[in-house]
Amino acid sequence: MNTDSAAHRGAGREPHPFAGPRPTTGGTVRRTLLRTALTGAAALGAGLGAARPATAAPTRGARPGTPAEALKELAAGNRRWRAYRERHPHETPEIRRTLATAQHPFAVVLGCIDSRVPPELVFDQGLGDLMTVRTAGEVLDEAVLGSVAYGVLELGIPLVVVLGHQSCGAVRAAVEAEGSGSHLPAHIQYLADQISPAIDHGKEGDARIDATVDANVRLVRSKLEAEPDLAARITTGRLAIVGARYELTDQTVRPVR
Repeated sequence: MNTDSAAHRGAGREPHPFAGPRPTTGGTVRRTLLRTALTGAAALGAGLGAARPATAAPTRGARPGTPAEALKELAAGNRRWRAYRERHPHETPEIRRTLATAQHPFAVVLGCIDSRVPPELVFDQGLGDLMTVRTAGEVLDEAVLGSVAYGVLELGIPLVVVLGHQSCGAVRAAVEAEGSGSHLPAHIQYLADQISPAIDHGKEGDARIDATVDANVRLVRSKLEAEPDLAARITTGRLAIVGARYELTDQTVRPVR
């Protein structure tokens, strides 16, 4: 939901955006996996913020087959996006013909419906790369859970990213409705009710909304991690579920631990 409020692989040693430990359950296997999710490119210099022509789209390479490889690919894509070096990969006629018979996406991204945060763009991925599920505030229901499970269990996807974002209108609506005691119209109240447990009451005003964006990502991630079929894959290292947020101001995807 929108609001007008304020808001492949590199050669360097910078830890990529989603690596590192975080205080959630999931076991040693997942924590070790995320810590070893390798590296991204070296830190971008100030000059890379200027607009650059897009580079030619490469042919499809090997599909990332592990959570670490998938994280690395998404991190590299986000670096290209925020440096205006998008490749817009995997759009050639040959690849389109190949995708008519099969798909092998390497990540599920559960994100918000906000028009400013399309996962294929912010991660600079192409046709057949991502399976995206989008609901206001990343709210879960049976259809969303089934969609994520389909990607993981049927297609063997090794990574699920819960992607929140700066200035989320759904989060703001939930926070403001709770503060005023008002009832939101139609089905919007359902969204607020799902986000409400994540509201950070330790902060006030816009800081509460911003903190709740992160807390909501953690809440959704923890619910997915508690799904038995997904949890079994996490335990064996075949799946990682990570939280992240997209910053509208600088186009960076940052980890939410």
